[in-house]
Amino acid sequence: MRGESSRIRSTTILGVVGEGQAALGGDGQVTLGNTVLKSSARKIRRLHHGTVLAGFAGSAADGLQLFERFETKLESSQGNLRRAAVDLAKDWRSDRVLRRLAAQLALVSLEEALIVTGAGDVIEPDDGIVAIGSGGPYALVACRALRRHTQLSVAQTVEEALRLTAEICIYTGGTLGVMTLPGERD
Repeated sequence: MRGESSRIRSTTILGVVGEGQAALGGDGQVTLGNTVLKSSARKIRRLHHGTVLAGFAGSAADGLQLFERFETKLESSQGNLRRAAVDLAKDWRSDRVLRRLAAQLALVSLEEALIVTGAGDVIEPDDGIVAIGSGGPYALVACRALRRHTQLSVAQTVEEALRLTAEICIYTGGTLGVMTLPGERD
């Protein structure tokens, strides 16, 4: 068993759906123990002809494998985000190889935001905000406060909440990427 000093921690992924828009952002930091290994990892991407944004937190190899599997599910469900997420969660929970993957997915479209975990969970938050990763709880509370008390756009809210998270979470770096629906912002 790995000790705490060799435990890899990484990433804060935050997404918001609302006002006919969606945004998903993440930091690029990967750490090993108390050392930053990389600050510019890309852990968010566009899927299904640019209609879905996906981000992962956890092991990079596992997250990339989940992206591939999820994209296959998304194509076979003709872009139905919820059905693709449920199908992936079922496979993830029951497949002997997939069960060992150490990652989570945050998924957003213009209509919904979901979190998918290896325990077979597909979670749709009440407020349209998804947050995963080491800094997820910090990003979630910052995002909720910004949504309640500012007039920032969805994309600005995600970016500012990630910046606030980076100020207090040592596992969240300052190199940020935000993608939006509709539109381009990388």
